[in-house]
Amino acid sequence: MKKQIKHKQSKPASRRSAARYDKGEEKRPPKESMKAAAPISLPNEAIAPSPDLIYGRNAVREALKNGRSINKVIVAENAHGGSLQEIIFLARKNHVVVNTLNRKKLDLLTGTQHHQGIAAYTAPIDYADLDDVLIKAERLGRAPFLIMLDEIEDPQNLGAIIRTADAAGADAVLIPKRRSCPLSSTVSMISAGAVEYMPVVRVNSLLMTLEKLKKNGFWVTGAESSGTMPYYEADLKGPLVLVIGSEGKGISQQVQKACDFLVRIPMCGRVNSLNASNAAAILMYEALKQRSGK
Repeated sequence: MKKQIKHKQSKPASRRSAARYDKGEEKRPPKESMKAAAPISLPNEAIAPSPDLIYGRNAVREALKNGRSINKVIVAENAHGGSLQEIIFLARKNHVVVNTLNRKKLDLLTGTQHHQGIAAYTAPIDYADLDDVLIKAERLGRAPFLIMLDEIEDPQNLGAIIRTADAAGADAVLIPKRRSCPLSSTVSMISAGAVEYMPVVRVNSLLMTLEKLKKNGFWVTGAESSGTMPYYEADLKGPLVLVIGSEGKGISQQVQKACDFLVRIPMCGRVNSLNASNAAAILMYEALKQRSGK
């Protein structure tokens, strides 16, 4: 009789090992699978870059050299060499803000790793020159009417104000270079194309600009809830600068002091302020009414 061979059965997993598996603990991978994972590179299509953004050292340098309207230059941290210092010099010479950004964030912003450590936000249309605006108003034989925006940071508000300024017959919209929303494709869209017709002037200092305008015969009216008179009692004829403050803080204290007088919009509701673009529209149309004599 042949001897029967009993096959050794595998033992069931112990309670300890079963418990560890049930708790979701991962088993140790075999040695060959413990190699370092290769870095993941995002494809260019992963994030669509802004249509207002250009990148690469040659592109940014030539844009600055040719006087293109640049809102901001962004340099990757630790970027150096080549033409980078020349680009930064040109930006500062043209009073363009220069910011630094983590390289990985710049990769995401541009949608590529081939940005050479630099990018720039451009305006969809060139900014106007204040002197040119005043000369044009003088040739038309009318008192200039300017809208000055003190730290308006919302592109929706800026676009709406530009659109109303065009409709109400203003000669230009003035914005500061810092702490302000620049011209962008979003602003252009919200303005319904009014940026093509309404000059937008960027100034280094609101205070210095107001001082210059006041010496040239302008009156400066600021819109503030603490204004001394209702807007419809103010004289808005003649050379005029209408100052509109930011969405949250209103007109800064220094700019308020530079105003000849402050006007308020009477409020009957429980909300004590209006959206900046709504307030600007009310005041611009009051100015149009007085200036047109209708």
